[in-house]
Amino acid sequence: MTQVTERLRRLRELMQERGIDAYVVPTADYHQSEYTGEFFKAREYITGFTGSYGTAVITAEDGGLWTDGRYFTQAENQLSGSGIRLMKLFVDDTPSVTEWLVQNVPEGGKVAFDGRIMSMGEGREIEDALAAKGISIDFMADLIGEIWDDRPPLSCKPCFFLEEKWTGESTAHKLGRVRDKMTKCGATVHVLASLDDICWLLNIRGDDIDFFPLVLSYCLVWHDHADIYIDERKLDQRIRDEFAACDVRIHAYNDIYEDVSRIGAEETAMIDPMKLNYALYKSLACKVTEAPNPSILMKAMKNPVEIANIRNAELKDSVALTKFICWVKNNYDKTEITELSASAKLTSFRMEQEGYIRDSFEPLQAFGEHAAMMHYSPSEATDVVLREGGMLLSDTGGGYYDGSTDITRTTVLGHISPELKKYYTAVFRAVQHLSSAKFLYGNHGWSLDVLAREPIWELDLDYQCGTGHGFGYLGSIHEPPTGFRWYIVPSKNEHHQFEEGMCVTIEPGIYEEGDFGIRIENNVVTVKGEKNKYGQFMHFEDLTFVPIDLDAIDPEELTRAEREWLNDYHSKCYDKLSPFMTDDEREWLREYTRAI
Repeated sequence: MTQVTERLRRLRELMQERGIDAYVVPTADYHQSEYTGEFFKAREYITGFTGSYGTAVITAEDGGLWTDGRYFTQAENQLSGSGIRLMKLFVDDTPSVTEWLVQNVPEGGKVAFDGRIMSMGEGREIEDALAAKGISIDFMADLIGEIWDDRPPLSCKPCFFLEEKWTGESTAHKLGRVRDKMTKCGATVHVLASLDDICWLLNIRGDDIDFFPLVLSYCLVWHDHADIYIDERKLDQRIRDEFAACDVRIHAYNDIYEDVSRIGAEETAMIDPMKLNYALYKSLACKVTEAPNPSILMKAMKNPVEIANIRNAELKDSVALTKFICWVKNNYDKTEITELSASAKLTSFRMEQEGYIRDSFEPLQAFGEHAAMMHYSPSEATDVVLREGGMLLSDTGGGYYDGSTDITRTTVLGHISPELKKYYTAVFRAVQHLSSAKFLYGNHGWSLDVLAREPIWELDLDYQCGTGHGFGYLGSIHEPPTGFRWYIVPSKNEHHQFEEGMCVTIEPGIYEEGDFGIRIENNVVTVKGEKNKYGQFMHFEDLTFVPIDLDAIDPEELTRAEREWLNDYHSKCYDKLSPFMTDDEREWLREYTRAI
């Protein structure tokens, strides 16, 4: 915290020198990525808060950190002593960042930020809101970069090409589909800055963000060619050949701003306000048409090849996680296991699986009260030993050539109280209710979310986050444009109706600060059901097959339908997993998938 206060002092000195009343630091890179490489962790550097989501605002005498319910406990702890206050998003009357700036920056004042890490939508919102008070904006102010003496360099790790046997669709065909959408929008060029969209479109992956196989790049798609802006050292001959075949021309990474500013006034650029940074938007001098990146919906609707591959990835990951749970239950009282050593052990089980590349996000292994922090990840300073009577929440995932996974299981060590069993059973019931839902085509996540919350609301409890999210194919683990959330958050882009082939998570939970956390998470794919005079019915197909801990289930709390679903699910788990288990693991699996 001494380091943070010193950094804040230096930042405030710069602000005073340049007449800046408020400096805004979002959590983003130049591409509006949810997770960022080390070079871009400016908000973490200036606040000490390590969560993946949040925006800091610093003034001469004050400071605030806006984040959501996943991180309230973590943020309270990490901000302590810094003078930066936690601003709880979506709770009571907490003002938004923009509202706070309007209320606290004086007329004629100045607000500054690095426009390369501010989204176009957010930057424009701030610009419009502050104009009435005559407040000026400096969007080319990278003040954190000026005080960050040992800032890590930009990644220059190599890319790799994802063959059609994995993607199910060629780069040329994807470009053709995007160009069709451009034509319908009257656009002559499509400006792309979001990494998952670019990597999906060009069938490339890389290693520029920990755990996420994405590549720092920009792309301009024209009707007769495309331009990619990237560090050329990352490209092997295979990728160059593929680019040449599709007339994708290679340019230096930072040339994008100058090249965009030279797009002729007669051209029309298609841009997505949620997927473009503010500085790039302000560089455009041509006509603009705003629309969601067409690749967002295209990549969310997995094709049959991708779905077949994802099923393979999910089976591999289910094998790894089940072996891990068996190992934890059989060894926690025989040898010392900590959160960190448990995390390493699970990764080792994943590494045994064919096609494993890396974990798909930072492993969240949380024991006891740590599990109350929804996105707690252990460190050497916080690592604890697993002990009898507690619960281990493992929210982890694997990245394979076959696809990505995101799975959570909460594992009981020994015996737990009847009250905890009641809570655990309610979380299982929440998963079961949503997993087994049938619904008419046209439903959204906000109309289905209540199915999962009902068993938890029955206890007068809730969880302050969404119930699930889309996940990508070796891309972003949180993938728009759909998810489960009873309230709409425009910046989350989870408001699209469910389409066939969309892969989503179902992950309700119960969290009691300072005591425990319970979450169960399955991955599902959206499939079509019967079509009749009422319309097209849809449902979800389970992809995850990891036993749900019967040591924590109270059968008396289950309805017949819930019990039948669990028994059927466990029967499938045994059939799918047992061929990959050792004799001892198979015997354990038989016990933990028994009918109740």
